[in-house]
This record gives sequence, C-alpha cells and structure tokens, in this order.
Amino acid sequence: MKESQFQKNLIKEIKERFPNCIVMKNDPNYIQGIPDLTILYKKHWATLECKKSENAKHRPNQDYYVDKMNDMSYSAFINPENKEAVLDAMEQSFKVRRSTRSSKSE
Repeated sequence: MKESQFQKNLIKEIKERFPNCIVMKNDPNYIQGIPDLTILYKKHWATLECKKSENAKHRPNQDYYVDKMNDMSYSAFINPENKEAVLDAMEQSFKVRRSTRSSKSE
C-alpha cells in the first residue's frame, strides 16, 4: 500500500474513532520534518508521521519533531503494522484525569 493511501484511510479511521475531531494535513515544505497530520480533539492534540511500513526511512528532522511534540502532548510514527497500538496510545493520551472536588459545605 502506498503511503498516501494509508494516510487517506487513516484519516477516515481517526475521524470515526474521535468524533468531531479536526485532522489537518501539514505542509511538508513549510518546516522540514514536521509530522504529516495534526489531530485536534476536545482540549487535546496529537501529531502523526505516516509511513508506508515499519521499515520506511525517516527523513531529516522527523525524529526530532516527533520526539519534541511527544514531550508536549502526543506524537508518533504510524504505519500499517503499528496503527492499532498508536491509535490506542493516542486515545489514552487524550484522557484527562480530573481530581474529585469535595462538595461538602463548611
């Protein structure tokens, strides 16, 4: 499968898995190495760098930006072999733990 077809199918699956999300394709000519997709979901965001296979070469700066953005929120390389694991991890990163509030009156 070509990377472009994988990316097209992936966008559709992300939109089904995260209703009302926004998936943006990033311009590869703007900043070299920026991941292919940015996903906005509720108060969260993630970026994904699509590859046609797990053995596909990484281009210059891709590792840098995926690591940097993963420190900020969630970012990963995604390919057909690891797609489910990456989407599961992205879903976990979108879950926010809230501390419980006491509703006792004083």
